[in-house]
Amino acid sequence: MSTATPRTHTAVSCALLVAALSAGVTACGPDGNPLAADPYDAADQISFNGPTDPGKKADPDKPLEITAEGSDGRITDVTAQDATGRRVAGELDADGSRWHSTSPLAAGAHYTVTVSTEDADGAPGRKVLTFDTSKPTTNKRLNVTFGPDSGTYGVGQPITAELDQPVKDKAQRAVVERGLQVHSTPAVQGSWYWVDDKHLHYRPRDYWPAGTSIEVRSGLENMRIADRLYGGTAKPLKLTIGDRVVAVTDAAAHQLTLYKNDEKIKQIPVTTGRPGFDTRNGIKVVLAKQASVRMKSTTIGIAAGSSDSFDLMVYWATRVTWSGEYVHAAPWSVGSQGVSNVSHGCTGMSNANAKWFFDNVHEGDIVQVVNSKGKPMELFGNGFGEWNMPWEKWVQGSALHGSGQGGTPKQDTARLSPQGM
Repeated sequence: MSTATPRTHTAVSCALLVAALSAGVTACGPDGNPLAADPYDAADQISFNGPTDPGKKADPDKPLEITAEGSDGRITDVTAQDATGRRVAGELDADGSRWHSTSPLAAGAHYTVTVSTEDADGAPGRKVLTFDTSKPTTNKRLNVTFGPDSGTYGVGQPITAELDQPVKDKAQRAVVERGLQVHSTPAVQGSWYWVDDKHLHYRPRDYWPAGTSIEVRSGLENMRIADRLYGGTAKPLKLTIGDRVVAVTDAAAHQLTLYKNDEKIKQIPVTTGRPGFDTRNGIKVVLAKQASVRMKSTTIGIAAGSSDSFDLMVYWATRVTWSGEYVHAAPWSVGSQGVSNVSHGCTGMSNANAKWFFDNVHEGDIVQVVNSKGKPMELFGNGFGEWNMPWEKWVQGSALHGSGQGGTPKQDTARLSPQGM
């Protein structure tokens, strides 16, 4: 705590207002209190639990605390950040007597703390404190890899974070999640979801607005996460969201309708999965596009040489699940397209329509199937099915907004396979 001599308060009468203004020295508020042109040095009004000796370093595992000294003043605001711009969250008591940090400090960092006060007369004071924290006590690091790659994606594209080691404790998950920062323009409501101990997915409440710019960064470097475990570095990510493209396949009507920015662009006759191979219902996200793909019936459990077996090249294939569900050209079923469902789970259309679809959708766009007798789209593990989870349940998978124990709900994955047709 500073030992500076207490500041002398000098009352300025409103009767001297004209003279004061003409001298350009001070002014007087409606209650007669002086209004300082610049905040006074508040060193005598506060104390903090950090080191005052430049040769000493603060323990990053201990909360930072600022306390108002005496009864003639109070703390009005505190901002604390390190040299990289990472801010420390904190809480200020209602009476302004104490502020304490609520998020951890980074190890091996230089901090600047700006404390704003006011005295009994309402005049503002300020004190800037600086200190360094001690270095990490271990070289063990938790590293994060963000996905997808930087680029332009559709409105359904989730953000992923993969940890290089598991984090199970909720408090530790909260530290990790708080450090995984997603900023978008325009700003939207969004949340992380813990898929398992090493994987998190982030999505907004609704699809990303078309034209959104997104920046993803980690503020975990040198943050203590657990005993002898600190955050490592992570490559930042920048995404741009393109047009709002949503393709809706009505399996009962055998039609696919593509909407762009909520305008109906094209309707295409299709065929979807026949009984026993019904196409999954629900919302899917385009994972990739391949001009040609070899599809084999053995990958979906059909024995080679049976009447249903196949092994052929398929063109203009837009992938929506890792198990092999595509929207692709199926010239052999043109007679059934728009009439009946005869595929092994994919959505088939003519060569020309498949080429048009291939050219007009992009990774991250939405492909939704309705009125199919197939099972629901898996939420995780077979692509991006998280849009099928209600928002209220999604936020429960966050360590900051819910239980932090999201996990992958149990689902029937018996039909998962590398490829289907």
